[in-house]
Amino acid sequence: TPIIADSTHAKARYTKRSTVETLREQSKRLRKAVYDIDASMRERFPAKTSGEDVEMEIAYRRELLDVIAKDAVISEYPTVKTKVNLLSETIEDDLEHLGQGSDPDTRTGHKSSDSSFFGYKTHLAMTEERIITAAVVTSGEKSDGKQLVTLVEKSIEAGITVDTVVGDMAYSEKGNIEYAEDQNIRLMAKLNPCISQGFRKREDEFDDNKYACMYVCKAGHMAFRKAAQGRKNQGQNQTVTYYFNTARCRACSMSEGCYTKGAKSKTYSVIIKSDAHGAQAEFQDTEFFKMKGKERCRIEARNSELKNRQGYATVIASGLANMELQGAVSILAVNFKRIVALRG
Repeated sequence: TPIIADSTHAKARYTKRSTVETLREQSKRLRKAVYDIDASMRERFPAKTSGEDVEMEIAYRRELLDVIAKDAVISEYPTVKTKVNLLSETIEDDLEHLGQGSDPDTRTGHKSSDSSFFGYKTHLAMTEERIITAAVVTSGEKSDGKQLVTLVEKSIEAGITVDTVVGDMAYSEKGNIEYAEDQNIRLMAKLNPCISQGFRKREDEFDDNKYACMYVCKAGHMAFRKAAQGRKNQGQNQTVTYYFNTARCRACSMSEGCYTKGAKSKTYSVIIKSDAHGAQAEFQDTEFFKMKGKERCRIEARNSELKNRQGYATVIASGLANMELQGAVSILAVNFKRIVALRG
């Protein structure tokens, strides 16, 4: 039985606030608490910053805290002391999580290089009769391709004999091709030049984004550019190097073991091996592949029904567990409606 795989996203209930915005809000509350005690402190505080530079914002906050600490009377007021402690802990310990809103399980996902959403992803597998056989709910930054094996195994547990999987370019990773070959499953997914075609280091920490053709780190940060390294037919494999924003890396809570403190650049390289997907490249040129590939659009209608008729476009309650519950109820509803329609 063929199954069709795809993902759909749901936006979080909360609007993501940037790190700079959060720091400014905390500083504003601290200044207000100080002004209520002594309005003349306005003249002693440093000038406010503008722009979106996190490092400048942190430097301003530290100057602000230093001025307050030098005043022994004001710094001992409970209202001031509480806000000082909060701002100090934020600067030292929790910069990365400031941007995660009120739902700790949500992350930023990317629909393209300049389009993103803040929420969750639901990865789906569906039969040609439009019955959903498996679903996996993840945070928004997760790669589609990494969920293929789970979707197939869940579909088999549900009683489906899977012999073909139809998906887009995101599912043409080397690991998926090898899994499909081992399980005697035909993988109908076109190769994407942005997806690794060979060996790459730390592949569990960096995922390919099919829309933007860029890699995303485990914290959800996307590379801003890429460049090919090396020359063809020179006895060595070419690589594609992806460049990440070091300003984000410096403030990232997951930087340990990933970003070297003080480094001026952060890159991730993929070794291109043109022969690794040779069999898949030949398969995708066959008439059978092209014919089956046209059936992938069927799942778009199911995604649309989930989001527009079942309210799955927006998260009802925060937390991954609640999102899974919402997904289960929504999928059950569309499956019941489809079964009724098929039975006529």
